Amino acid sequence: MMKTLFLHPPSYEGFDGGAGSRYQARREIRSFWYPTWLAQPAALVPGSRLIDAPPARLTLEQVLPLASDYELAVLHTSTPSFASDVKVAEAMRDVNPKIKLGFVGARVAVQPEESLKASSAIDFVARNEFDFTVKEVAEGRRFAEIDGLSHRDAAGAIVHNRERAVLEDMDRLPFVTEVYKRDLTIEDYFIGYLKHPYLSLYTGRGCKSRCTFCLWPQTVGGHRYRVRSVGHVVEEIRLAKQLFPQVKEFFFDDDTFTDNLPRAEAIARELGRLGVTWSCNAKANVPRDTLKVLRDNGLRLLLVGYESGNQQILHNIKKGMLVDVARRFTRDCHELGVTIHGTFILGLPGETKETIEETIRFATEINPHTIQVSLAAPYPGTFLHKQAVENGWFDADHAELVDEHGIQIAPLHYPHLSHQEIFDSVEHFYRRFYFRAGKIASIVGEMVRSPEMMVRRLREGVEFFQFLREREMAH
Repeated sequence: MMKTLFLHPPSYEGFDGGAGSRYQARREIRSFWYPTWLAQPAALVPGSRLIDAPPARLTLEQVLPLASDYELAVLHTSTPSFASDVKVAEAMRDVNPKIKLGFVGARVAVQPEESLKASSAIDFVARNEFDFTVKEVAEGRRFAEIDGLSHRDAAGAIVHNRERAVLEDMDRLPFVTEVYKRDLTIEDYFIGYLKHPYLSLYTGRGCKSRCTFCLWPQTVGGHRYRVRSVGHVVEEIRLAKQLFPQVKEFFFDDDTFTDNLPRAEAIARELGRLGVTWSCNAKANVPRDTLKVLRDNGLRLLLVGYESGNQQILHNIKKGMLVDVARRFTRDCHELGVTIHGTFILGLPGETKETIEETIRFATEINPHTIQVSLAAPYPGTFLHKQAVENGWFDADHAELVDEHGIQIAPLHYPHLSHQEIFDSVEHFYRRFYFRAGKIASIVGEMVRSPEMMVRRLREGVEFFQFLREREMAH
């Protein structure tokens, strides 16, 4: 095996763009997802090391000397950080001219040719599901023989090898928690709505939904939900409990953990026996009976993508969701005591000032415990990107999707709705949702009941207002 470094490079300060983040940008409050997509191949390559620079607050100057110690470096990149990540690769090549450098991630999976042309420092791109592709590179196989690889041949021409077969037996993937233990400090990972410290992993890949904006199913994961066996998942949670006794909550980061209801219930029952607290991504259509089983077996919170309160916009983005079903589901969660973190997106196709107002009213009416408001981001490889380019909603000067500080911009605009109007609506949404007497009372109550929550919410409050001030200054 080649001595291998897996690296999520330093870029913007506080940049939550790791190999597990849905939207790569700086958040309103400090927030870092685990680099699970990098930890997976790292678990397949013995003696490797994983460095996740942003959460560890490592600078380029601190990371660069490591290039001398490795024969192979695999960098995870994203659309917002790509230009910066190329500079990191070039600096590593300057330090160690012999090192082999490869890029992985959704950006390079859909634009392998452009990615390789961006710099001669990039020796290869591992497309789509890249776990076993990278493993074969680390084994020293000839590039020409490795499925799923794009690279340069001896004459310098870019070659795209045949696609790698989709991984069907998900139990072939080793546990990522051992890599977390070896290489990460789990206390570096914060998510505002999860208990701290938390730990996240995948129990499956792919999502049967067809949402036009969603990055992973359209680029790397696919639209079939391929899953690990119940026993395999439970065994990893049992191990994680031993390795990380301090963890207060486990999060299943599958695109939609509730896509397979019988399996979700089976895993829940096993977790109930282990006595763990857990959360997951869910669609706003889980039946009440299933919610009750999950809650009775340790489920605390569901992360739910509502996106919009306007039915036509949900049809436009192929969400496959009815607003009334989402209302009933949310009411069931409130009655059963399941906490919801709701996510919304402003600026999707069909958005108007009126639909923004409708979504804000919808959010305050259904009243999830916490929310996240994102700006519609047309990532390359998604149907939304294709739509936006064809219809002239997307300008080349917004292609990075973030500003120079790593903060999300509003890349889309419509004849009746400008970039600025969409951008400003995010802050308006947050203020309308959180600055209500009932919501303030609920947050204060949470703080009074827990000194730890008091400290945390005060810190997050300071970060949130600093974020809003930076947003205003930048735009």
